[in-house]
Amino acid sequence: MTDDTRPDDGGEAVSDEEVDEVLQEIERKRSLRGWALVLVALIGISFSVFQMWLAAKGFVLSLSLPGVVSDPDQATEVVFASLQLLQINAVHVSFGLILTFLLYPGSTGDGPLSRRCIALGSLVDEKLGAEHPVSRVVHAIGDALAWAFLDAEMDRVTPSDFVFIALSVLSAAYFVTDFDEIQRMRALGLERGRPIQEVFTFLEPMAGLLGPLADTSYAFVLGAVGVLLVLEATRRAISLWLMVIVAAFIVYARFGVLIPQDAAYVGVLSIPELSWPSIIQNLWYNTENGVFGIPVTVSVQFIYIFILFGAFLEMSGAGKWFIDLAYGATGTRKGGPAKASILASGFMGTISGSSIANTVTTGAFTIPLMKRSGYSPEFSGGVEASASSGGQILPPVMGAAAFLIVQYTATPFADVIVVATIPAIVFFFGVWVMVHFEAVKEDIGGLDSSELVNIRSHLRSGWFYLVPLVLLLYYLIIERLSVARSAWFTLIAIGALIALVAAYSDETRARLGITLASLFGLTTLTQYFTGQGIFGYLFNRFVQATTAFPPLFNRIDGLVAADLAAEGALALPGPQPLGAAFSAALGNVGTLIILAGVLTLITRPRLDSPLLSFDNAVDDAAETTSDAIGRPELASNGLYKLGVFLGKSMESGARTAVPVVIAVAAAGIIPGVISVSGLGPNLVSLITAVAGGSLVLLLVVTAFSSIILGMGMPTTVTYIILVSLLAPALTEFGVPLLAAHLFILYFGVIADITPPVAVAAYAASGVAKSDAFETGIEAFSLSLNKAIVPFAFIVTPGIILLRRNPDAATLDIGDKYRVVGTADLLDVGYAIPEILIPVIGVFLGVVALAATVIGFAYAPVSRGERAAFAFSSLLLMAPALAVSGVYDLLGLVGIVGGEMTVLLDVVLRGVGLALFLFLMAKNRQRGGDPAVRSGTAEPA
Repeated sequence: MTDDTRPDDGGEAVSDEEVDEVLQEIERKRSLRGWALVLVALIGISFSVFQMWLAAKGFVLSLSLPGVVSDPDQATEVVFASLQLLQINAVHVSFGLILTFLLYPGSTGDGPLSRRCIALGSLVDEKLGAEHPVSRVVHAIGDALAWAFLDAEMDRVTPSDFVFIALSVLSAAYFVTDFDEIQRMRALGLERGRPIQEVFTFLEPMAGLLGPLADTSYAFVLGAVGVLLVLEATRRAISLWLMVIVAAFIVYARFGVLIPQDAAYVGVLSIPELSWPSIIQNLWYNTENGVFGIPVTVSVQFIYIFILFGAFLEMSGAGKWFIDLAYGATGTRKGGPAKASILASGFMGTISGSSIANTVTTGAFTIPLMKRSGYSPEFSGGVEASASSGGQILPPVMGAAAFLIVQYTATPFADVIVVATIPAIVFFFGVWVMVHFEAVKEDIGGLDSSELVNIRSHLRSGWFYLVPLVLLLYYLIIERLSVARSAWFTLIAIGALIALVAAYSDETRARLGITLASLFGLTTLTQYFTGQGIFGYLFNRFVQATTAFPPLFNRIDGLVAADLAAEGALALPGPQPLGAAFSAALGNVGTLIILAGVLTLITRPRLDSPLLSFDNAVDDAAETTSDAIGRPELASNGLYKLGVFLGKSMESGARTAVPVVIAVAAAGIIPGVISVSGLGPNLVSLITAVAGGSLVLLLVVTAFSSIILGMGMPTTVTYIILVSLLAPALTEFGVPLLAAHLFILYFGVIADITPPVAVAAYAASGVAKSDAFETGIEAFSLSLNKAIVPFAFIVTPGIILLRRNPDAATLDIGDKYRVVGTADLLDVGYAIPEILIPVIGVFLGVVALAATVIGFAYAPVSRGERAAFAFSSLLLMAPALAVSGVYDLLGLVGIVGGEMTVLLDVVLRGVGLALFLFLMAKNRQRGGDPAVRSGTAEPA
């Protein structure tokens, strides 16, 4: 690895302000204050409430009124709105657009267009003089444009932003209010839609002034504007590069017909002629493809709620607790700070799904400690970036990727988790071995135990942080609930635990226990006697008391007529058996715990919980809001801080979700164009022809495409685009569907730490105060096994627990492999050669790879030994890849290769194992010689 002797800051702690500066530099978000900050918070909280309601109630926005029915076994549903998937997706994207235009500036004055405008003003001044009328006009126009579009200080919302926000609201409103017209146009075409003056009748008198708009479908205009808004939001929140790619596909959809069909190679890209209305209809009014297609559907149903889950955990203080836990578990070991960073970053990365955010927030704790223990700043930043980016491949959450794989492959979530587990563990194990070898080489010890938490006491004080994760796995894998329902129940669990812990102390624990027991007992009794919970029973009594006032009753229940109550049809459910009553009360225990915590905090508002330590952002928000309303004493009020925690978590979740929402909306346009143009089969044929029948070459092309396209872009975008372009070609070669999707995902993640645009590594360098490019080199080197393991599980699917179906010849491509079951594992003839031996080989292979990269095992490794270690690593991890490559080379000279058999695979892994053991034994023997042991390894 690099040997950087530059002086650094000595491993001093990184402040929250420095972390914010690094994130600000990379994400380029505004630093809003005052009313704009409040507006963002309100919209963010509304976005989260909307998504939580969807997770809890589905697409019907309704409210249950227990007991207000003629049928005592049911509850009345007051329906506010019943939305279709397209409407839900439109509202979801509209929230993302609004927050994007609030949070991200359109221009800061440092772009090429702004610089040219400034240069033009200077040129006019130079030629004509500053007081010349033309100069004044030019400067007046420039000032007006700057006022409308420019946000040089990144702290104000411009008038143009409000125009874009209004258009975003208008687009969502049209889906909600005129959905019947949209459904008709989906069958008849956008040209059959009403013009704008018929939609907004107040424009009728001035229809003549509208020009071409008076004869153009309003739906077409709004769809075109909507697509342009998504492109502009993509430029702001993601990158200009992605916006150009997406725009190029839209242009291709319209003008791809101009490509000659008989042209060499590119002729297959010729497509039928498509009109602009047809393109807009498919990109804007479609849930199969386009802006509101599968990626946005996944965001609505899965991604957002898990981002919110991560935000609740983070704001509760779980991040700091898990970092302390990781350091307590590994901090005293050889190179302990780096090993703790791997554990902490991997855990937080799987929840957040953002390599950059996780690198900076977790790295603020881990990087200074790594530097102080003796690791170079570049190596410290590389470890943090590598582990943080690996969080996106680590089950159970895997950022947003797991949910996209579920949707695109129609695979149960539990199966995706099973398939992704072994390669993820292999990756983190490989990074662990590398930092260990580096620690031994540089003689880096661990931290003093006095600097670390005691594991046992730490678990006792923060055990409740583990409960949501255990519940999540229970709901997903054991109960097999839907992803959205599992996340919703887990959110309730987090809220209940935080409320319980916030109200707990030695002084209040008896009161808290009595309150909870009383609420549980009352709920059980009301269920036993009336068949309702305590809240339903009280509400029913209230409604019965108001039946003498029909207007009031009608407002309470819009679905049940007032005369129904007058005729005595309003009835209470009957008594329940005691067991059923107890079970019903147990089902509401989360709500009861929250209520017990709130009631306890009401009686002890100044309670300082000894167990709970909210994130600093919650404390800062409590102080800021209490000062703003002139009640600074509220900042120490337990109930108030609990409310701030809830609001801050929802706002933070919305802010985190914004770039994801925009990314999936923009990326969905590409498969939309491929679908509407019929390009898919032709593209597969082109890619297959370029690969020349070589699976190895196709995998290499896919890997490089993923890395290049993924540079500077979210992993979700890279995944969506390349799955649409390359996954069909991979499956044509017989690659298992899940393996193909995981392969693309892995290399999309690698893009975050691959120079020259290694965004996660550059974020780490900002915290580590290191050279950015060298930090990227270190991060990529540490993640090298992440680039080899995907090739291994493509050629040996048993590594990811996939087995070919015995009747695969009669099935579709995507169904030829299945996840192994217990019977497969007990089949010794299959499990040992195709699962056990390859998995062991992969784990040993990453050890050999670590020796190759670090240049050290028990002693320094020479260049020749590095080459031998690398060869043994290849044979241990993916011998089929080496054999296939040899066969491809032989094919170039006309020699026909053979087939890769299971026996040959086992033999080659055995050769790799023998070579690996020989090298390790030789190196260990040399490591016993003090003169050799103290030598310096050659630079990697």
